[in-house]
Amino acid sequence: MKTGMRLPFGTITIQDLSRRLIQEVLDSGRISSGKLVRRFEEEFAELIGAKEAVAVATGTDAVTLVLAVLYDFGARRGDEVIIPALSFVATGHAVIHAGFTPVFVDIDPDTLNIDPGGIEAVITEKTRAVMPVHLMGKPADMDAIRKIAEKYNLYVFEDAAEAHGTLYKGKPAGALGDMAAFSLYIAHLVSTGEGGIVVTDNESFARILRSLRSHGRACDCKTCRLNLSSGYCPERFQYGTDIRFITRRIGFSSKMNELEAALGLGALAAYPDILEKRRANLKYVLERFEQFSPWLATIKEEQKERIGPHALPIIVGKKASFSRNNLMQYLEQNGIETRTLFEAMPTQCASFNFCGHNPGGFPNAEYVGENGLHVGVHQELGLRDMQYLLDVLKRFIGSCQH
Repeated sequence: MKTGMRLPFGTITIQDLSRRLIQEVLDSGRISSGKLVRRFEEEFAELIGAKEAVAVATGTDAVTLVLAVLYDFGARRGDEVIIPALSFVATGHAVIHAGFTPVFVDIDPDTLNIDPGGIEAVITEKTRAVMPVHLMGKPADMDAIRKIAEKYNLYVFEDAAEAHGTLYKGKPAGALGDMAAFSLYIAHLVSTGEGGIVVTDNESFARILRSLRSHGRACDCKTCRLNLSSGYCPERFQYGTDIRFITRRIGFSSKMNELEAALGLGALAAYPDILEKRRANLKYVLERFEQFSPWLATIKEEQKERIGPHALPIIVGKKASFSRNNLMQYLEQNGIETRTLFEAMPTQCASFNFCGHNPGGFPNAEYVGENGLHVGVHQELGLRDMQYLLDVLKRFIGSCQH
């Protein structure tokens, strides 16, 4: 049954503030990282309640640079970082980009997040950090993870790519570990088009991050005078040569530009409204999803948390008489855009074949990788759209019972 309704997966709402700032940037001719990027960093840090924020080119870069900071604190290439087996592939790729070895732990099927009960078994003398992912905006079990990390003297880094608006025991995602990486991609609640940002309370980490995003240069000031005005910098020649061409570490080329920051500043100005709309959409569906059990399942919001409204995950149940592809095709035919719910990286993603894991090693992640999908709950949708989604799901399940 086809209708005229269309529920796209994601969107970006470009605010009037962003349009004005973009025009100002174009008129100025100063497009590279400058005062708007710094302003965006300050406002994002304030949103999370962090002391520092460092904006970069992509969410994947954000995770990669977080991990690369470890080299300044004794880590060596090939050391290990523990991550969940299920996530968008960027999580695992970032570990490799940073020069480390990903060590995978299966997920809790009820939360879709790393199972803390599996972490201690994979810790070795090479383990440097645990990096939980708040998948679909549902916070990982951070108390349990931090307890293990403290026992073994490990860093805790949050992959908070999808966790805008997420709360865990009253604290926002991004303020639950030593550092956190957010994605600012189009479909996310705060977006710069592309882009990523790292938050931390550790000023030393932030200085290293600012160096890493610019080729590992020695200049790592929070505000760059040269970027802002091409004016005089008293620190520029303090080492007898131009500090901009002294490199202290292996770095990256990952700066955010002024046009992206302008988009982000508009998104931050509209953040409360966007969050409220997306939360209302997600909450509406979660409160009514039990009717589809045992054929379909989703995450549940617990008393200790607030799920960040990134998207709605749907997992086809083991008792269902239909496949994920059957469901996705039906939703698409009825105007509801879908995405698969990622893959079990170590066993279902070819880029990790070299790690040597065998199918069956991460059963929960593998099940979701084969049977999970997600759909949008973004701010350009409303409760009428959410009810339409529920109606379509109900019709589909009804058609499969005959």
